[in-house]
Amino acid sequence: MPSRFTDSRGFPVAEALPERPGLPKRVGLGFVFLWFFIGGIAHFALTETEMRIVPPWIEWPRAAVLASGFFELLGAAGLLRPRTRRAAGWGLIVLTLAMTPAHFYMLQEPQLFGVPYWALVLRLPIQMALLWLIWWSTRPPASSA
Repeated sequence: MPSRFTDSRGFPVAEALPERPGLPKRVGLGFVFLWFFIGGIAHFALTETEMRIVPPWIEWPRAAVLASGFFELLGAAGLLRPRTRRAAGWGLIVLTLAMTPAHFYMLQEPQLFGVPYWALVLRLPIQMALLWLIWWSTRPPASSA
């Protein structure tokens, strides 16, 4: 008896089986997962340190750090399931863009952070590369787009 996963002879229907991403995409997903998983944990384990980079015009820096850490962990978890991967990717893109003011604040006040200025400048192209990697590694295969 056919089902949505088998044909009339009981053989698997290829279109019904989820396509496994190739090795480059799996490596990209792994990198994005680790980036946000480790970063999310850091928001909880090193809250005071993370609060230092929150721009002063954000009224509740602790809440901002904890909320962003929660969403980083939620996004990382969403990457693990093909069914939620695309939505997690878009969420992580929005979250990454929402962190941009912290990068500019650090550039404007570099003396507060004890980090070489070149490293602060380097964060911006790294953020652009991360945005691309999130988008690329979470988009569906061409056959299902």
